[in-house]
This record gives sequence, C-alpha cells and structure tokens, in this order.
Amino acid sequence: MTMQETIARINELARKAKTEGLTPEELAERDKLRRVYIDAYKASLTAQLDNTYLVDEKGNKRKLGKKN
Repeated sequence: MTMQETIARINELARKAKTEGLTPEELAERDKLRRVYIDAYKASLTAQLDNTYLVDEKGNKRKLGKKN
C-alpha cells in the first residue's frame, strides 16, 4: 500500500467514524494505519535533519547533531 493509499484509507475511516462509527476491526485498522503514517513521517523528517548543516559566521559548516 502506497502512502497516498494509506492516507486515503485513514481519511475514509475518519469520515466513517464521524458519521456511523467504527467497528472494532476498523478501529484496529485505523490505529495500525496511523502508526504506519507517523513512522514514515518521522523517518522522513529524520532523514532531512540528517542532511542539515549549520553555517557559522566564518562560513564553517557543521552537521546538525542530535539533541541529548
């Protein structure tokens, strides 16, 4: 399932939850899809930050480090 399909299914379940309510199976599916989406988003953000550099006033580049 692509990320667009995942988002579309999450939205479909959200609409159904507002109108009819969800079955226990649909609630489990929604929670699983949300976790997949959040994990993919975090991985994308981490990859972007791993390729981020800070430049000081002297023009020196240094990699953005992890916060302790």
